[in-house]
Amino acid sequence: MKQLLVIFGPPAVGKMTVGRAIQRRTGLPLFHNHMAIEPVLRCFEFGSEPFGQLVNTFRRALFQSVAHSALPGLIFTYVWDLEAASDRRALERLCELYESVGADIAFLELRASLGERITRNKGEDRIAAKPSKRDLGRSEANLRALESMKLNSDGAITLPYRHVVLDTDGLTAIAVAERAMIALDLEGVGADSQHQGVAGSDATSAARGRLRNIGKERRT
Repeated sequence: MKQLLVIFGPPAVGKMTVGRAIQRRTGLPLFHNHMAIEPVLRCFEFGSEPFGQLVNTFRRALFQSVAHSALPGLIFTYVWDLEAASDRRALERLCELYESVGADIAFLELRASLGERITRNKGEDRIAAKPSKRDLGRSEANLRALESMKLNSDGAITLPYRHVVLDTDGLTAIAVAERAMIALDLEGVGADSQHQGVAGSDATSAARGRLRNIGKERRT
């Protein structure tokens, strides 16, 4: 069965980094939001009409291609404005596509304090993958400005799919990924792909064993 995992939360909460950790353990391809955004920003301003058209066209094409391919599914990261009808509809369309091919669908919501996210906003991996974030002053100002938007839920979402909320403050991406995999029962997904060298049962046992140490793992 295919798996669609949507990871959402505010900027710099760790969506891409956690997504990469889950990818390494499951074999699910990761499509983080800036993989569509960054190329278009080279030509068009964020929020402009051509920017939106190009980003959305690329996303739809990739979603369709993965859904109808032999790939085990997809991890997609998104900054979801929970009060925006357009954001909800975009996610509904994505889920409807994957439902049509019999996929399992789950949402992973990540939370972190503003202070933690400001620190993560300066991370080397984030800056390398997202050139538009290299102006740290502007990027931090954006983080603060978006505090007025509802980018985390009150514990439930309005879409009828499994939904897990994790507070990531003080935890490594590996720790968060393993907690998410246990909570969403993702341990065996894609375990036979080229990205996963451990047999499914062994991966599950290893993940559960490491999960016991999550509380001891802190950011370095």
